[in-house]
Amino acid sequence: MDYIDLIQWPAMAVTVVSAWFIGSQRAYRRMIAFWGFILSNALWVAWGLHAEAYALIVLECVLLGMNARGFKKNFDGQRHS
Repeated sequence: MDYIDLIQWPAMAVTVVSAWFIGSQRAYRRMIAFWGFILSNALWVAWGLHAEAYALIVLECVLLGMNARGFKKNFDGQRHS
């Protein structure tokens, strides 16, 4: 077994925990969620490269952009509160 195959497990765990935090009404918890999603995007891309899962890589890059947008909107909302 390649050790890189093990990346999918922390990627999955970080994604699930981030999904839980994103529903919070507290801005700092949502920020944790966006950082977690960004980390999970990177982990999924690393695993996808190894597995030659190119559709997953494209998906994770698109989601990374969406997560960066959500991070910025949440950050800007915190500054104006």
